[in-house]
Amino acid sequence: MLTLYSQPDSGNCYKPRLLLGKLGRPFRHVTVSSVNGETRTAGFLAKNPNGKVPLLELDDGQLLAESNAMLLYLGEGTRFVPEDAYQRALTYQWLFFEQYSHEPFIAVRRALTIYPERAGEATPEKMAATLLGGNKALQVMDTQLAQTPFLVGDWLTVADIALFAYTQDAAIAGFEMRQFPHVEDWLGRVRADTGHVPMDWLGA
Repeated sequence: MLTLYSQPDSGNCYKPRLLLGKLGRPFRHVTVSSVNGETRTAGFLAKNPNGKVPLLELDDGQLLAESNAMLLYLGEGTRFVPEDAYQRALTYQWLFFEQYSHEPFIAVRRALTIYPERAGEATPEKMAATLLGGNKALQVMDTQLAQTPFLVGDWLTVADIALFAYTQDAAIAGFEMRQFPHVEDWLGRVRADTGHVPMDWLGA
């Protein structure tokens, strides 16, 4: 059985759990927190020298880090990863966008807002920069979602799963989601898709 090492309140960790839920694929969940230093223990570093979660351990003991890499691996051969080369490339495009243009602003602003231990980093300059960058990312998504139901087209892919994880909490981080009506509609479509599970779901 697959083993997923993850932190329950992390959006990056939610991504593979959400896909596994939609796939109906069983896995064992092991809670590992970056907040209390569990990702820096010798035992965990032996599995992932980068000292981060999520981390996926395959049935044969092979290890895979990075949430979007897990989405591509778990989604291979399913409806969540397009067979068409161009559609697949668009999926990758959105995954890279999520990591470079979305997560550094929306996820970081969320962390500065909800984790007391990060409060010291929440300077006015940092909060303004993350708001500006996050709004730009949400506008890019809103522009696309005005044209297509999902980010790559007419069907949900791992790109939607990757971007859903932190976008669903953007309001918590102080983003005015009414500015992005197509994103709000898209959030509803992702939630309505078969097998959807909330962030606090850790497996059956």
